[in-house]
Amino acid sequence: MSMPDAMPLPGVGEELKQAKEIEDAEKYSFMATVTKAPKKQIQFADDMQEFTKFPTKTGRRSLSRSISQSSTDSYSSAASYTDSSDDEVSPREKQQTNSKGSSNFCVKNIKQAEFGRREIEIAEQDMSALISLRKRAQGEKPLAGAKIVGCTHITAQTAVLIETLCALGAQCRWSACNIYSTQNEVAAALAEAGVAVFAWKGESEDDFWWCIDRCVNMDGWQANMILDDGGDLTHWVYKKYPNVFKKIRGIVEESVTGVHRLYQLSKAGKLCVPAMNVNDSVTKQKFDNLYCCRESILDGLKRTTDVMFGGKQVVVCGYGEVGKGCCAALKALGAIVYITEIDPICALQACMDGFRVVKLNEVIRQVDVVITCTGNKNVVTREHLDRMKNSCIVCNMGHSNTEIDVTSLRTPELTWERVRSQVDHVIWPDGKRVVLLAEGRLLNLSCSTVPTFVLSITATTQVCGQMPASPALRFVELGLGQSPTRVCPAMFFSTCFRSRVVKTGSLKCRRESSVRQSQCLCPSEFAVLVENVVFSLVVFSLFFY
Repeated sequence: MSMPDAMPLPGVGEELKQAKEIEDAEKYSFMATVTKAPKKQIQFADDMQEFTKFPTKTGRRSLSRSISQSSTDSYSSAASYTDSSDDEVSPREKQQTNSKGSSNFCVKNIKQAEFGRREIEIAEQDMSALISLRKRAQGEKPLAGAKIVGCTHITAQTAVLIETLCALGAQCRWSACNIYSTQNEVAAALAEAGVAVFAWKGESEDDFWWCIDRCVNMDGWQANMILDDGGDLTHWVYKKYPNVFKKIRGIVEESVTGVHRLYQLSKAGKLCVPAMNVNDSVTKQKFDNLYCCRESILDGLKRTTDVMFGGKQVVVCGYGEVGKGCCAALKALGAIVYITEIDPICALQACMDGFRVVKLNEVIRQVDVVITCTGNKNVVTREHLDRMKNSCIVCNMGHSNTEIDVTSLRTPELTWERVRSQVDHVIWPDGKRVVLLAEGRLLNLSCSTVPTFVLSITATTQVCGQMPASPALRFVELGLGQSPTRVCPAMFFSTCFRSRVVKTGSLKCRRESSVRQSQCLCPSEFAVLVENVVFSLVVFSLFFY
């Protein structure tokens, strides 16, 4: 006998129906909420109108940070470690102390020190030559008694240099040579380690000179050596502290701009202290200037503009080592590269490398990108800028910001619009825009990073350049057969690195040409021996450390 179909209990069907209706109502009300939510957020016209306004002061900083902090800062991921409220207060107005209770520094935020220390440790792993020199010489303290005041880019790589100088016995005070290249977290790590560092990213011109002055002017401490990049520190000490300048035992200058300024002082008879021209040393020019720029030029351009270089027309002003590196990188991406060059040898090299050598006036109307790397001033003038095509990108790979006549662009008829960090659109009355990067300052260190490995060679050369003028080192003694030979330290350095001594005061030896073309205190075979010793111990340590 089959069971009868189950009959619903009285009232149960109605309850189930009501429950389903409630469930459906909740479901559709949720969907309605989701579909309506975007409508409440789309206030795009008003927001866009506010967005296009040129931001000022803190508004500019917060806007640029929100747009492109992750892609254009000198170290992009530092954004996550930076408190946005820090931008509202100048570091000069803050009272900060490190874990040891010292306040003898001025950085953006000392709390970033731990992050900066990790960056320095990463850089140390790829700076084998400098670390090898530190381990070999730190027991002897060859820089004991040296009080070095420095003005360079403050990055993880230069932090390794500064800490090497300290490990070799020197006392250091440091400032930045570029207002945009400082990595705030690295500066904080140096301050935490006890280095008197005065620098932060985005300094004003007044802040820049204030930081240099704080490095030089300290009660109870007087510098006796200078490590400079660009000549600003040397110029400041010479002009404002002449008594300190006369007591300087040696100057080490690494940029062509600073070297030119030193030669000007020398020709005027005003350079009364020894000065080392590191820029022309083979270990700087043939590695840092060439390979560092070859790898970093594209990084800076890509981060700031996102431009594709295949088929673009680019003019590079200057075909020195920096220009050679830039042209090689651009050519590899398919760009059409033109060269402007006044030196006949470099111009011939450009022709033999497959580039067309032109005058800037001939191509200025048609090129898409203009890059300066001459070390000169007013290479790109207002006349050139007026004739450029719309959306032409203008940037500088030289040390000084005077290669592009940026001052002529700060006029009432031209409008400046900040579109990204380190990216400005300069707008002409007819609507034409020129894209100016880093306000004409050094592109790669202002807008990107540089390869660590090749900087190890330059940093090692700078450390060795400090040693001849160190109070702890009067003579360099090397064994030759049975009798050791004692030579002048300045001559030792110029022989080892094929560098040039711009002028020597107390050392009484003047060298303005390479060691093989001038009279030398040591025989040629000794020069070859020293050269071999240094390159085997220092440069080759890059590969065997």
